[in-house]
Amino acid sequence: GFVGCNPPPPRLGSGLTRRQAREPIVTAETEPLASLAWLVEAGADEAMSDAPANRFAVAKLAPPKPALSVELPKGSQARREIAPTEGDPIGSAINLARAAQSLAELKAALESFDGCGLKRTATNTVFADGNPASRILFIGEAPGRDEDKQGQPFVGRAGKLLDKMLAAIHLDRSRAYITNVINWRPPDNRDPSPEEAAMCLPFLRRHIELVNPEVMILLGAVAMRHVVGKTDGIMKSRGRWIEYNVSGRMVPVMPTLHPAYLLRQPAHKKLAWRDLQAVEQKIASLHLLERMAAEG
Repeated sequence: GFVGCNPPPPRLGSGLTRRQAREPIVTAETEPLASLAWLVEAGADEAMSDAPANRFAVAKLAPPKPALSVELPKGSQARREIAPTEGDPIGSAINLARAAQSLAELKAALESFDGCGLKRTATNTVFADGNPASRILFIGEAPGRDEDKQGQPFVGRAGKLLDKMLAAIHLDRSRAYITNVINWRPPDNRDPSPEEAAMCLPFLRRHIELVNPEVMILLGAVAMRHVVGKTDGIMKSRGRWIEYNVSGRMVPVMPTLHPAYLLRQPAHKKLAWRDLQAVEQKIASLHLLERMAAEG
């Protein structure tokens, strides 16, 4: 601040006599009050701090935070160091997800991520279930109470209905792969906020890339909105094939009704059945079950 600065010495030629020039210079050391009065007259009427500050000193930079250590599963090459993105959880999620080279690494990265507040209220991280080699990907919304307890998607009443829906088109969890947009249960099963979804989407997008599906089924409005960006309602969009870009390849996507919704509105099961029939036809046209059987 200004306190502690010395006033300039008087100079000849500015209206001073030689006698005045020979008088002792008043400084903060010789006369504090006089020095203060001089500063006030100069316009310095406010002290910025109790001690003088050297504005020319080089500021000491805080040491960088250590990188996040993601413990990879057994069989992975080495522990991968991911640089944290200070104050940007979405940026951190993007970095963690992008670094994952396998589903096991992606799961480890997701479990190490603490940027989403939902994780603090959840019991488990819910990653996925089923067979990723099937190339048939179902994406739901978010875990419920039973899923949160067991750490697997679709294990409650809605999960049992989904199993019946799969069986109706000759699928089961060994011939399909299931995940969610959100990996932690929202309190009271509320819809996830846009911010919460944004923190999970980098992991979901990388999840889709690693699975590399041939066909995708979106269960409910939340999945449709966050995966393909459609906001015109699930009842209007269901039953119509759309496409999703997976690493430069367009993949057919079928939005349909969520099993939990069908439990509340059983009359609409006939609509979901029509959607599933279209999915079955698509799977047949792509020979996915035959290819899965041939691959063992």
